[in-house]
Amino acid sequence: MFAPVYLDWNATTPLDPLVRAAMLPWLDARFGNASSRHEYGRQARAAIDEARARVAAAVGAHPTEVIFTSCGSEANNLFIKGAAALMKPGLVAISAIEHPCVREPAKQLRRGGWSLREIAVDAAGRIDGDDWKAVLEAKPSLVSVMLANNETGVLQDVAALARDARTAGAWFHSDAVQALGKIPVDFRALGVHAMTFSGHKIGGPLGVGALVIDKRIELAPLIAGGGQERGLRSGTENVAAIVGFGAACEHATARLEDEARRLAGLRDRLEAGLIASGMRIFSVDTPRLPNTTFFAADGFDGETLVAKLDRAGFACASGSACSSANPEPSHTLLAMGVEHEAARGAVRVSLGRDTTLTDVEGFLAAFERLTNQLNNLTAMAVQS
Repeated sequence: MFAPVYLDWNATTPLDPLVRAAMLPWLDARFGNASSRHEYGRQARAAIDEARARVAAAVGAHPTEVIFTSCGSEANNLFIKGAAALMKPGLVAISAIEHPCVREPAKQLRRGGWSLREIAVDAAGRIDGDDWKAVLEAKPSLVSVMLANNETGVLQDVAALARDARTAGAWFHSDAVQALGKIPVDFRALGVHAMTFSGHKIGGPLGVGALVIDKRIELAPLIAGGGQERGLRSGTENVAAIVGFGAACEHATARLEDEARRLAGLRDRLEAGLIASGMRIFSVDTPRLPNTTFFAADGFDGETLVAKLDRAGFACASGSACSSANPEPSHTLLAMGVEHEAARGAVRVSLGRDTTLTDVEGFLAAFERLTNQLNNLTAMAVQS
């Protein structure tokens, strides 16, 4: 079977073999319902408790602050909608570059009388200081700013933003799905009220995520029922996935420092080659994730390049995987002030634990061949 080199690790990651081994017993002989009182149920409950402790340890939280969900999108919805349900309608402020699973629930709050304000970013994709001050003066009740952008990889100064938001009386949430396993993440040190994480971004399984939330914050549940997860997320727990998430957190954080250094080296080689070919790297001089490159060149369409690269043996992306059905340019780049045509030509390459220097060099060679072919076709069309 044809298997392109995988360069889309920000979209999802292959299951880590160590994680698979941890999950297998819970897909076979250990099948108990964690709410049952017998031995099978007690084993499942103990496994969930252990996984909860592993997730908490990975992000500097207490196990009682970890609420398991089905994914990062559900966790984001749980905080935004759950917090708003117990407040008087006010102002919710989100960054202009948030993932759709933050933007859309924030928009939905307007039906209940809330106001929505998007916080502007500068040309590098960082929160604009002047606009942030204006937002704080408007006294928001809820604020959500992602720790690491899924397209550009740009990092926000969440600790400073959270401190400002607390002073203004707002609850501060951060989507840290892309950050976990790539940079150190410390819930307590960042000073946020809540953070979102996802298993499949760090070598864990699909179908599991977590909302880490300060125990002093009250939320209304999205799913009512048997009262699992402190009553905030009812439903029979996916024990195998939760166990896998816990194992993935432990393994990813244990190798974080060495892996971040290795990936940064590969990214730098990739970007040097792209710049030599005339490509524009977005946010190149801004603190970013060590594995992420978002680039474009005048006259090229990102979707076309991605399709041709796939056929040439390299799987990458033209932006967020969750927005791939939307033909519009990256909303992140547009918020940064990037011109429409350049934004349409953007391609994202994200590296991971299996990426090698050979993969990077192969990608650069294939990319140069493709762009030369497209340039030649354009020149022929003009001449005819």
